[in-house]
Amino acid sequence: MSGQIALTLAVALLLAAVAAVLVVRTRRVVATPTERAVHAALHTASEAARALRQGLDAESAATAAPFLRELTGTNGVALFDGHGELLAADPSDQQIWQPDITETCAATAAESISGERRVLNGARTSTVVAQPLMTEAGDVLGALVVVTIGTPGPGMLGAIGEVARYAAGQIELAELDASRARLDKAEVLALRAQISPHFIYNALNTIASFVRTDPARARELILEFADFTRYSFRAAGQYTTLAEELRNIDRYLTLERARFGAALKVRLQVAPEVLNVVVPFLALQPLVENAVRHGLAGRGGGSVEIVATDAGSDCVITVEDDGSGMDPDALRAGPGDALADRPDPPVAAPQPAGAAESAHVGLTNVDHRLRAAFGNDYGLVVETAIGAGTKVIMRVPKFRSGVRAGGGGFA
Repeated sequence: MSGQIALTLAVALLLAAVAAVLVVRTRRVVATPTERAVHAALHTASEAARALRQGLDAESAATAAPFLRELTGTNGVALFDGHGELLAADPSDQQIWQPDITETCAATAAESISGERRVLNGARTSTVVAQPLMTEAGDVLGALVVVTIGTPGPGMLGAIGEVARYAAGQIELAELDASRARLDKAEVLALRAQISPHFIYNALNTIASFVRTDPARARELILEFADFTRYSFRAAGQYTTLAEELRNIDRYLTLERARFGAALKVRLQVAPEVLNVVVPFLALQPLVENAVRHGLAGRGGGSVEIVATDAGSDCVITVEDDGSGMDPDALRAGPGDALADRPDPPVAAPQPAGAAESAHVGLTNVDHRLRAAFGNDYGLVVETAIGAGTKVIMRVPKFRSGVRAGGGGFA
């Protein structure tokens, strides 16, 4: 019995020793000096990128400078804007930034704005290297100026160049984000401009017609009109929920039904689980307005059906009318149409001429914004023919990272 116990203990100790060796080996494999250095460099680069993705200004430069200095392995780093103005320097140690060094940095930064690296000797044994921050297209965004003790070798100069290229890439991405935000804002403003002349005039005329005959109805419509315009011209972001969009569409249709009376029939079918899906702000308004104005108004009435269904990871929204339909070739040949090469591009009703252009603007605008937000798989699809009505299909993902209701306000 004692022999069996001893054997059991020996086996247990052997297994423990093997496990200890495996753990030690695993730790050694995971945490080699090279891997630690790589992880540290990636972390430092991500911290610098976090600041530079806000754009290049004094605040972002001050935040990024310590990380850029660590990446270059130099004694000091200064960031200049595209006009050669100093934005930030690190460290704050005055021993590094002697007057002659500061003057040399400013001089080399100004020279590097031309697009070429400059290397100059400063006081004592210091060397100043100014590397332009350039986009892929060759535009200069600013300059990364470093101070190092001694003469930098090819390896350090190469590292400085790579860090400058990385920093310029992050700044360029920030500018692209800002440009996209400005474009989104401009497209929403275009939709608002489209709403104003084509709808507000008719809505006010309709309300005025009820002032004498039915004052209570006139007051109700004034409130609906006020809520509609408040939502349409709000400054709350480029995205909203489907529920909010549908609520505003209901206000719009209430005003249109007051205008058309029983001639306009509306059917709404929405799955409750998609009400919180995030969609571009004013994405549905042009679709429904197009159905009413171009599908029904010319015929004196008709029906509009709005359906929102759960399609797995996506939400599918359709707006369909039984109006006069559209010519599928009308806008395929139109200049600048993002959907000209698609089998079912959004196109406008053939009459009147001004109405056709406004329908093109509205549907194409929504298509552009869907693609920008969710990718090319989420553009509009239109099923139509002359005399056969029009069905516009909009598919949006139920969840998308970085897209949330209320994000990115509009002034």
